[in-house]
Amino acid sequence: MHPELASDWWEVEALFDLCFAPGRTALSSYRLREDVPPVAGLSTVARDAQGILAGAIRYWPVRIGAARSLLLGPVAVHPTHQGEGLGALLIQGTLQKAAETGWERVMLVGDAPYYSRFGFERLDDVHMPPPTNPDRVLGRALIDDAWLGICGDVTRWDA
Repeated sequence: MHPELASDWWEVEALFDLCFAPGRTALSSYRLREDVPPVAGLSTVARDAQGILAGAIRYWPVRIGAARSLLLGPVAVHPTHQGEGLGALLIQGTLQKAAETGWERVMLVGDAPYYSRFGFERLDDVHMPPPTNPDRVLGRALIDDAWLGICGDVTRWDA
C-alpha cells in the first residue's frame, strides 16, 4: 500500500466506477468533495504483485459546525481481490495513520453492520446533506471523546 499519487487518480476512479452504482457521483457526499482535494497521505492505493490496482480508499476534509473531521470514502476493492481482507487492511491502516497525523474524528456514510467492526457508530446529531439516510451516517473517534459535543450539519471544507 502507498499514498495515492496524482498519476493514480483515473485508475482509482475506474475502480470506483466498477465497484459502485452508476449514479455514485450524484450522492450528497460528492457535493462535499467537489473541488476539494483528498487528504494527502491518507488516500491510499494497494496494488497486486503485477502492479494492478487492487484497492483504494480516499479521505476528504469536512466541517461539522466549526469542528473539522475526515470523511472516509469511497473505499473499494477490485472484485478479483474481494474476500482477501484488503478492504479491512486499507481501512485499519489509514485510520491509524489519520490518528498519527493529528485527526481526531472520522465519519462516513455506509453500512453500519460492516463498519461497526472498525469502531464506527451511528452519529445521531450529525446531519449529512439530503437525501442521506441518517442510519448510514457513522463516525469513529480517533482520540477519546472526539465526538463529544460535535453536532450539526456536515459542510464543505473551504479552508
